[in-house]
Amino acid sequence: MHYRGMLRVARREGGVRIYAEHRHGAEPADQVERLARIDALVDVAVRIYAPLPGPCLSDLVRRLRFAVPQWRSELKNALQRVKQRLSHARIGGVDWYWPAEVDVARFAPPSSVRLLTPFDPVVWDRDRFELLWGWVYRFEAYTPAPKRKLGYYAMPLLWRHRIVGWANLSVEKGKLKSEFGYVESRSPYDRSFKRELEAELDRMRCFLAIGSQTGI
Repeated sequence: MHYRGMLRVARREGGVRIYAEHRHGAEPADQVERLARIDALVDVAVRIYAPLPGPCLSDLVRRLRFAVPQWRSELKNALQRVKQRLSHARIGGVDWYWPAEVDVARFAPPSSVRLLTPFDPVVWDRDRFELLWGWVYRFEAYTPAPKRKLGYYAMPLLWRHRIVGWANLSVEKGKLKSEFGYVESRSPYDRSFKRELEAELDRMRCFLAIGSQTGI
């Protein structure tokens, strides 16, 4: 009933989902307005996750059926319309799509380091992740410990325009413990990397409300 749009998750109690009736808003009587709403929803999703290879774009639009099951039959046509609105390039035999208003030629990645969750928009699609950075990331929280390669909750490590490795963080005796793995077997040589990584760990300590650095 949840996936049919009849119920929604209202809250959680002890990790258990508590459902409530899902009341959809009134459908627009005008077909033009209806299509405009569907297209606006697709555009919001694309802006969050772009750039998207063709198969990933198709999957993203199909997944909207869980958010708007009443429009499920409309999504195939919505996918064709959004492809017409988006900028497009074929690179290495793969079709990529992104919002037309984004000027990729003028994009300059920040110099900061960021720890990304396994469900961050940058990480979400594992096939796209491998296309962009050339290595396989897997969420291993449900993988038996002896079979893990990255760690229980390994977070991809983004620096500038590259994901250079991953981090596993934990708190022991009120201190942040950090363990890192790198794609090239060691951290980047650039001196600014260590400084930016420590700044990101400081942000994590602040978020967790714990003190004092432990070193990298």
